[in-house]
Amino acid sequence: MRNLDKGSVKLIDLSHTVEHGMVTYRGLPGPVISDYWTRDDSMAHYEQGTSFHIGKIEMVSNTGTYIDTPFHRYADGKDLSELALESVANLDGIVFHADPTKRAIKSDLFDSTNINAKAVLIHTGWDKHWGTDKYFEGHPFLTREAAEYLRDCGASIVGIDSLNIDDTSDGLRPVHSILLKAGIPIIEHICNLSQLPDNGFIFNAVPVKIKRFGTFPVRAFAVINIKG
Repeated sequence: MRNLDKGSVKLIDLSHTVEHGMVTYRGLPGPVISDYWTRDDSMAHYEQGTSFHIGKIEMVSNTGTYIDTPFHRYADGKDLSELALESVANLDGIVFHADPTKRAIKSDLFDSTNINAKAVLIHTGWDKHWGTDKYFEGHPFLTREAAEYLRDCGASIVGIDSLNIDDTSDGLRPVHSILLKAGIPIIEHICNLSQLPDNGFIFNAVPVKIKRFGTFPVRAFAVINIKG
């Protein structure tokens, strides 16, 4: 287990903020965020000057920056509650920079690089369109052969800063099918990958532990050693 000296590391947030009504994916409802218990409501239960707030959120699980587990695709796959912490936390990370002029990301992006047991993060720059109509149109995606390459080379987790890791015009969703079948979680809608070094950082993306749920928002972040 790594011990973190606050003066020697920098934390980079790789997650979008979840807000009331935001749209992560067209066709899915945005979250409804409200008060379950306001501070005024709570004051009747405590001493004068003491109050608490309890919020309420209704949302689909594919909201913001989220993780896909095998159960998302396969009924007999591991769900959120069954993910080992080692599969989503304290992972050696590596960033690959996709060609911004091409939508389809092929396996040659990863050639000659050791990705075994690593968090593979694909930087496309598409997160700059977050919150606009452009985000939903013509997004970058991985090809089937790229997914097969990542599986065969032993990636621990795969993330992308785009709308979907698959080409959404392909109803087979080959990348989801290949990676999740192999037990490799997927993180979609990552952001801020341009702030990371290409390697030498630790990646974390831990969801809530929920039974019979296949996807859920994560607070994805990287830990960078800033001492030479």
